[in-house]
Amino acid sequence: MELSPVCTDSISTEGCVIKQDGGRRKSKVSRDADIEIENLYKAIPQLAKVFRITDKIGEGTFSSVFLGEAQMHDGRRAMFALKHLIPTSHPTRIAAELQCLTVAGGTESVIGATYCFRKEDHVVIVMPYMEHQAIVDIIGSLTFEEVRLYIYHLMKALRHVHQFGIIHRDIKPNNFLYNRKSNTYALVDFGLAQGTADTQIELLKVVRQRAALKGGGSMGKQDTAQRSKAPPRPPPKTTTASTSLPPRPSTSLLHSSSSSSSSSSSATRKSLVRKARCVSTTVPTSASRTNHTKDLSGLRKQPRPVFGERNLNSCTPAAAATKPAAIKAELVKSSKTEDPANRRYCAAGRGPLPVRTQSASQKPQRAVQQGLTCSCYQSDRVCNICMSRKPQVAPRAGTPGFRAPEVLTKCPNQGTAIDVWSAGVILLSLLSGRYPFFKASDDLIALTQIMTVRGSRETIRAAKAFGKAVACSRELPRQDLRTLCETLRGRRPSPDEVTPLPEDNRDSTSTRLHNIQDATPTHRPAEQHKDGAGENPSSLSSALPTQQEVRNSETDCKVELDERGWDRVPDEAYHLLDQLLDLNPGTRMTAAQALQHPLFKDL
Repeated sequence: MELSPVCTDSISTEGCVIKQDGGRRKSKVSRDADIEIENLYKAIPQLAKVFRITDKIGEGTFSSVFLGEAQMHDGRRAMFALKHLIPTSHPTRIAAELQCLTVAGGTESVIGATYCFRKEDHVVIVMPYMEHQAIVDIIGSLTFEEVRLYIYHLMKALRHVHQFGIIHRDIKPNNFLYNRKSNTYALVDFGLAQGTADTQIELLKVVRQRAALKGGGSMGKQDTAQRSKAPPRPPPKTTTASTSLPPRPSTSLLHSSSSSSSSSSSATRKSLVRKARCVSTTVPTSASRTNHTKDLSGLRKQPRPVFGERNLNSCTPAAAATKPAAIKAELVKSSKTEDPANRRYCAAGRGPLPVRTQSASQKPQRAVQQGLTCSCYQSDRVCNICMSRKPQVAPRAGTPGFRAPEVLTKCPNQGTAIDVWSAGVILLSLLSGRYPFFKASDDLIALTQIMTVRGSRETIRAAKAFGKAVACSRELPRQDLRTLCETLRGRRPSPDEVTPLPEDNRDSTSTRLHNIQDATPTHRPAEQHKDGAGENPSSLSSALPTQQEVRNSETDCKVELDERGWDRVPDEAYHLLDQLLDLNPGTRMTAAQALQHPLFKDL
């Protein structure tokens, strides 16, 4: 595909103002979008030679998307989506997104990258433009067959990207575009993508290593294998005499710098003196060094506790006989193998160490009362011992409402199953006709909303399977997915809306008056008689909907729903939904397995 410059006479020399039909464009585009388009031309002047940017069609946290038109060599004009990344994006992250688009994109309903423009810190990724309709605008008119095809092509796209070891992390309707006229689909926006342990995207491996260095945890099950690939760390300076003791020439410099010398290298000597003094004060004896090695070997065998484990709450303060060993172990940095709670116990009983000095900027450690143990496990409070621990960092990128339970509970081992959960939330929204289905202000509220649908016991059991402890103040029962979706769609009455009548011979038609749908017009007789002179009972009865009108309204609504196929939703659809919304990522259905589901047997 080749492009030719677009009407260079219609573009100013600065490449930032469209002269020819700028008035028409300004009338359709807001002033703010028009300013952003002009700034984009100024930031990357090369764009003006190829594209005529006509509108801003999207905006996210890390990018803005513009609609551009280009004239091809064969004379036709093609539309493109220009994604302008914010200048503060990390270069590795930008390159990783480009590699995902070029390697995995262009097929199986996954968008690809056509061109890329860059000048200094401004990057624009050019992709084919697909006209689409927002799900929020058409969710009320979708047929069940459209929903089935939508989920089928979404699973095909997820299976394709998962085969490359790509975790999309931001699956939602706005990122899986749908054109109702042409029945085309496109998975877009790999800005938050991460790689699995065996990813084929080389730059995602770099992003994965950077996340591990920051404490973000691993995104796959082969965490130890990934750590083994990292280069070994150099030994600390206090382990051997050869690395900790200063060389002999540096020792002689220590004596020469104390006297007044007129040498030109006095500044260098003073720096060496400071280094020599710092190193010489941290050199232990050979006997204590042997004891340190033995103590550290025992500490390495102890697993590092994570949030929610019981061993934190069963810890006991150090006995008096073990205090000398604890003081020796403290001389060498062991923060990566030692429990912070135990470290507080050790710090409370020891005196000041001669080898460590506390600067004025460091805050003194708070003393913990001897004999105090953690008792906040699975309760609604957090004790000071648990508050002293460093917070666990785990990847939580994604859109609120579509995050999986393992993301909400900060599980470090996250894989492609989080994309499948997001696809299940999309299916839940489409079957129930409610978008967005989950909407929470924080992760705990989001987890509670999941409990209201999937059950509190099931959530606690699943969290325990991947190493997390979840406490709930009261038990929430598990909802039947078919009953839930049909109730929200209006296919069956809600228990809160139906008011049973005490008479035995209740009229079914009068009972339906409590279940009139929102679309049924209601009259307000009180507004028609605001003068308050005395209301005519006959006028009130005429204003209320008659039984025949209620029957006609319900009949029209049912016919409309029946025409869209919502009266014939098979059990396989809700079985697939149940498998996609499995709370345990280890047993959750994969995208490849979902394509083999009986719901898609004829596709």
